Amino acid sequence: MWIETLKSFGSIALELTLFFIAISFLISLFQGYIPYEKIEKKLAGKNKVIAAIAAIVFAFITPFCSCSTIPVVVNMLKKKMPFGIVMVFLFASPVLDPTILTIMGVALGWKVTVIYTLLTSVFSIIIGFMLEKLGYENSVKNVVMTGYEEQTQKFNVKLALKETWDLMKSVYPYLVLGAAIGAVIHGLVPTEWISSVFGRDHWWLIPIAATIGIPLYIRLSSMIPISQILIAKGMALGPVMAMIISSAGASLPEVILLKSIFKKRLVYTFVFSVFTMSTISGFIFYLI
Repeated sequence: MWIETLKSFGSIALELTLFFIAISFLISLFQGYIPYEKIEKKLAGKNKVIAAIAAIVFAFITPFCSCSTIPVVVNMLKKKMPFGIVMVFLFASPVLDPTILTIMGVALGWKVTVIYTLLTSVFSIIIGFMLEKLGYENSVKNVVMTGYEEQTQKFNVKLALKETWDLMKSVYPYLVLGAAIGAVIHGLVPTEWISSVFGRDHWWLIPIAATIGIPLYIRLSSMIPISQILIAKGMALGPVMAMIISSAGASLPEVILLKSIFKKRLVYTFVFSVFTMSTISGFIFYLI
């Protein structure tokens, strides 16, 4: 078991490291080509609905897990994108992926997939705008908003490497710690026990399933076949969907990473928001 856990840690740590470095470097390298000022003006326009839909579409075309989304969020914050739009992307990106949604449609049915897509999109928009309205932008740590150099050249490899290294120095220890914790939890997930306990059709199983899903580091691509097995073993759809959304929308490694860029107030609110989104969505599937 410990050998498998160590292998899982190596796999998770390597994957997160490569994703983090690659995404951070590419965004820094090509930012000179991106008209951020025009994008910011468009996203900060009066029609916030269009801006929110654009954030959902952006989340849809970026197939990142919850941890891999963080460097994109950091760069969006550094570029002073509207906070509410950044939060919409943060919540939507891990749970929306065209490839995984296709797999979900085949495994769980297209009706379930369409409802899942609508629920996660709407909740991401609502939560993102609520956090902005409640003034949570002040909970972003200053280290994220400063020390960022504007590129005067279209293609500056040296500056891109420097920015990537600076970001890694501040965030990488959290990434390694999160990978270690995630590997241990991943190796000890009691699938048989969960399926036997949550097979009953009781409403109170939904918030429990949502709570269990949050600390698990399980990518959506892994959660779909697991969910199919759990349903086949008799687990009710409501708790399954609550666990899918909570495990994809947040994870213990991601929360640890978020602590490096957000103050505790926003981190706690983020976790509570994912729990609320997954629980309400589970109840909707329960009623349907």
